[in-house]
Amino acid sequence: MRVDLFDFDLPPDLIALRPARPRDAARLLVAQGERPFTDRTVRDLPSFLRPGDVLVFNDTRVIPAQLEGKRGDARIGATLHKRIDLRRWQAFIRNAKRLREGDTIAFPAGVTASAETRHADGSWTLAFDGDDPVEVLLERAGSMPLPPYIAGKRPTDDADRADYQTMFADKDGAVAAPTAALHFTPELIAALDAAGVGREMLTLHVGAGTFLPVKAEDTTDHAMHAEWGRIDAETAARLNAARAAGGRLIAVGTTSLRLLESAARADGIHAFEGDTSIFITPGYRFHAVDGLMTNFHLPRSTLFMLVSALMGRERMQAVYAHAISHGYRFYSYGDSSLLLP
Repeated sequence: MRVDLFDFDLPPDLIALRPARPRDAARLLVAQGERPFTDRTVRDLPSFLRPGDVLVFNDTRVIPAQLEGKRGDARIGATLHKRIDLRRWQAFIRNAKRLREGDTIAFPAGVTASAETRHADGSWTLAFDGDDPVEVLLERAGSMPLPPYIAGKRPTDDADRADYQTMFADKDGAVAAPTAALHFTPELIAALDAAGVGREMLTLHVGAGTFLPVKAEDTTDHAMHAEWGRIDAETAARLNAARAAGGRLIAVGTTSLRLLESAARADGIHAFEGDTSIFITPGYRFHAVDGLMTNFHLPRSTLFMLVSALMGRERMQAVYAHAISHGYRFYSYGDSSLLLP
């Protein structure tokens, strides 16, 4: 499909630079089939779900994967993207033209890394020196990797260390937050429990590729970056049982949805551990999910293509037109939507 079919105009002042406080005070646009849209807040979510429904969360934790360093006199920026092994990460590099294979990059707090290999997509493999775990080194030298549409308008600060983590964050490895879950609070979880709504966890370590624009003219020419994820056998069995009992599986965020669909077959959801580069566009047949809670995405992005696959492209254009005209806040720190086909 042509990528320009997924374009829309977004006023810059609708890009959220800070989250709502409290988190569940964010607005919620509910789209159910062809019914009229409903404007509520996230704390109203339980009223749109049924006993036996299950919300599926991503428990990845964002690491401070943004690094600023030097190679000689040249300033080098690195955004870690994907773990390769205990000491090596794939990274997107700023000022990469000043970097050669074998160069050493000096980061703050005595952290150094060697530039090993440049990949076809322009990213590099960085091998970190020393014996300390890379996660420990990042705590010393790194900062939170805010999306460029936020970082380009204000500096990262201490508040982002908490704001850019979900309450479910548990397993280190993401360089971008699963932002739909940023809206959840203990109070909202208690209300969902009281309403008989279940919840399950999976892990998908979100990579920096989620911020990359689609540069191709046609979706068939776009290459997705792989991300590592895991669903254990017990979780898969509980999800299948919930669905068999008539419950709906509602993915909280596109990361949860993409991993569920990666693990799904015609006979249900299976255990999964490994990389996924699933790219969901209109025409895709969903096997695992019955709905999606998600923030509002960039024009021409793979994530807007995904929601268009779930709800229909024209329907999603109408959802976004409604959101824009009613002043919803967009992107990672913005408001949310509940999409029920």
